Amino acid sequence: MFDELQNTLMQIIGSIAWGQWLAAGFLLLLGVVLGTLLARSAGKLTEKRISLHHQVMIRRLVFYLIFIIFAMAALREVGFSLQVVLGAAGILTVAIGFASQTSASNIISGLFLVMEKPFEIGDLIEVNTTIGEVVAIDLLSVKLRTRDNLYVRIPNETLIKTEVTNRSRFPIRRVDLVIGIAYAEDVERVKELLLSLAEQNTVCLEEPKPFVLVTGFGASSVDLQFSFWVVKEEFLEGRGAMMIEIKKALDRAGIEIPFPHTSVYAGSHSAPFRIQLVEPEQQSDKDLPNADKNA
Repeated sequence: MFDELQNTLMQIIGSIAWGQWLAAGFLLLLGVVLGTLLARSAGKLTEKRISLHHQVMIRRLVFYLIFIIFAMAALREVGFSLQVVLGAAGILTVAIGFASQTSASNIISGLFLVMEKPFEIGDLIEVNTTIGEVVAIDLLSVKLRTRDNLYVRIPNETLIKTEVTNRSRFPIRRVDLVIGIAYAEDVERVKELLLSLAEQNTVCLEEPKPFVLVTGFGASSVDLQFSFWVVKEEFLEGRGAMMIEIKKALDRAGIEIPFPHTSVYAGSHSAPFRIQLVEPEQQSDKDLPNADKNA
């Protein structure tokens, strides 16, 4: 019994065309190597002409094109009919298309994103409540890295249907700070003080010019909007540094930054109620009868 099984295995192994399978494996390996090299070369040739997003797409297209050609050659080497393979691939594609309508929708949405180009790799975008840097744009989704170093995947279909804010599209950004001052303070004086801070700060741009607006009269303060422009890379640093400088400048100038106050009134005519201070000795004498009773 063992001898028969051994003879059967030897016949099966002997009937395998090892040369063809080795040649097919060599073709697949060669396809991977050549595809990688040609993809890198294509990326280097186009890195100064197109965006990083399009460079990634071209590298992937070149790699998969070269690999598919060598894969088809490998299948033909081992005796597979290419017509049968292409026919089976067509049927499989149709079946997968019906089974994965969501994926197909994401792929189509990804194509629209590529054509419209609302953002690129490296841009800082905001989608709903998520803010992050674009690290990858794929067929099905876009990957973001948030400021606290979280990895977020957003389907392409969601990006097509949702409002997307690109915070890196333009080279400069405006910083809007809301400042409240007491009603007794001189608004013009505060305005001059804020504009002088913008002139002294190296982060603030001279053009467009900074400005100060009175936005409203709050419950306990006059609300001002102080706006200035910075380079997009220095937005957070410029905002934080300017808020510190404003606080120091207002303190030096003796300008009050108010906080909500609560006033207590009594009586129908809002007459103030009487408050009497009691000396500690009198208070202790009043407590004596109570102390005797307790004793």
